[in-house]
Amino acid sequence: MSNRIRAVALSVALAAGSLAGAAPVWAHVHASSPGAVRGGVAMVTFEVPNESPTGSATTELTVTLPDVASARTETKPGWTARLDRDTKSGVVHSVTWTATPGSGIGADQFGLFRIAMRLPDAETVNFPSAQRYADGTEVRWDQAPPPGGGEAEHPVPSLQLGTGPAAPSEHHHSHHQEPAVSAGPGPETVAGPGEHHADNAARLLAGGALLVAALAAVIALGRRRA
Repeated sequence: MSNRIRAVALSVALAAGSLAGAAPVWAHVHASSPGAVRGGVAMVTFEVPNESPTGSATTELTVTLPDVASARTETKPGWTARLDRDTKSGVVHSVTWTATPGSGIGADQFGLFRIAMRLPDAETVNFPSAQRYADGTEVRWDQAPPPGGGEAEHPVPSLQLGTGPAAPSEHHHSHHQEPAVSAGPGPETVAGPGEHHADNAARLLAGGALLVAALAAVIALGRRRA
């Protein structure tokens, strides 16, 4: 085998390894909220894929919130939402989405769950989550990044918040400052998750084309040498 063929083969192997290493990232639960700022009201979208090895449907999702003062969930067909709210202080600790009978996130599918809330005044907000399947399996997405870098097996969904004008205090006025959400499901207008999937698909197609072209070059060179 010539040095040229070896070089092409090495490039193919590296490209394949890169694609294989990136694939598992798509299977994580993600949180997104374009333009979210510290202390501001934002619409947060949780992108939840089904990664059950047996094809069991995802039927419940619980997301722990950073003790927000106000929150509202969006209507989602086939699902009900329940806020864990402190009856005295009104603070919302978590939200749980539960699939109605016959519904859920099936194999090779993902679901988008949206909630409007007032974010804390912090640089980063974590949303520890628990994903439950119809077969009783539970996956907890609550792991911090490893000390040496890289990504945890089940990373906690998080948001990096920008800086912006401080939001008015909700003390004694929370009923006027509840996050506004449409009453019906409506079209999906959050750009984050959609762009995320489109970008991933484009990269996958480009990577596949690169692999096919490189393999064709290796075969052609091999035939010439023969």
